[in-house]
Amino acid sequence: MNKKPKAIIALVLTVLTVALIIWTCFFSGGSYWVFDPQGPIGQAQKELIIITTVLAAVVILPVMIMTFVIIWRYRDRPDSKAKYKPHWDDSVKLETIWWGIPIIVIIVIAVITARYTYDLEPSKPLASAEKPITIQVTSLDWKWLFMYPDEGIATVNTLTIPEDVPVRFELTSDAPMNSFWIPQLGGQIYTMSGMAMTLHLQADQQGTYYGSGANFSGEHFAQMRFDVNAVSREQYDQWVNEAKQENNPLTEEGYAALAQPGVGQKSTYSAFPEGLFQEIVTKYVVEGSENPHGGHGAHAPSETDTSSEEASVDTASASGSEEAQASQSHSGH
Repeated sequence: MNKKPKAIIALVLTVLTVALIIWTCFFSGGSYWVFDPQGPIGQAQKELIIITTVLAAVVILPVMIMTFVIIWRYRDRPDSKAKYKPHWDDSVKLETIWWGIPIIVIIVIAVITARYTYDLEPSKPLASAEKPITIQVTSLDWKWLFMYPDEGIATVNTLTIPEDVPVRFELTSDAPMNSFWIPQLGGQIYTMSGMAMTLHLQADQQGTYYGSGANFSGEHFAQMRFDVNAVSREQYDQWVNEAKQENNPLTEEGYAALAQPGVGQKSTYSAFPEGLFQEIVTKYVVEGSENPHGGHGAHAPSETDTSSEEASVDTASASGSEEAQASQSHSGH
């Protein structure tokens, strides 16, 4: 088989592959949540993805096209009209082009990414006339616990938020590290034991959105999914009132059972122990030691933490006094 049919087959296969990818992404009827944002954070992240992809294509597409052109033009054939320059070794013009354009593109991408990174900082509150609601999120094996401290209710594997209202998520873990992700509202953020992370999101449209744990965490990792129900403010207030009327509080014992490894079902609790989230965050901190992640905490230290710090200071002071007395005794000798 001569080389010409091989080149044609390679070109046809490449074109078909690109066409299949484009059809799959845009015309197959599938749902691509990241490209269907329903909130300001998701929309900004979509813009960043598109901008960086287009800028990268400025370099990638010409390279791909030139690769096929060079292969075709300079293929081995008896009637080739391509110039033969065995002693050619450099070209200032060409090197300026293939070094200059990528450098410019990289600089532009770096500037744009830096600006978006600052604007999309997860702990940065969203500009809104509405007062944010706070939801405390705990990832467990293999379920999600959501606590509403202002409303005094809690849910498992289901989340309800009002539309057009900023939501302040405070996130931690009482299990292996995971990642909290609602694709249509914004990017993912890690949940880690001993640390309270902060994430601000908002839903601009009513609807039910997909949420999941995006970090592998063991046997039932694939079951760590939850629904996000964005409703009107009136519907949200009604849902809160109905949840409070249910006689199903989450107790300390109930949480201990919930924290055991296993797949959880959707459930709603009319109440939960006060300070439970802070207890979970500080659960693995050794008493008397400084929490290395304290600077990332969503809450100020509790009274227990303050008492521990005071006790540590008193102990240090007493120790210092003993050392001073011992020094004076040695000085007498």
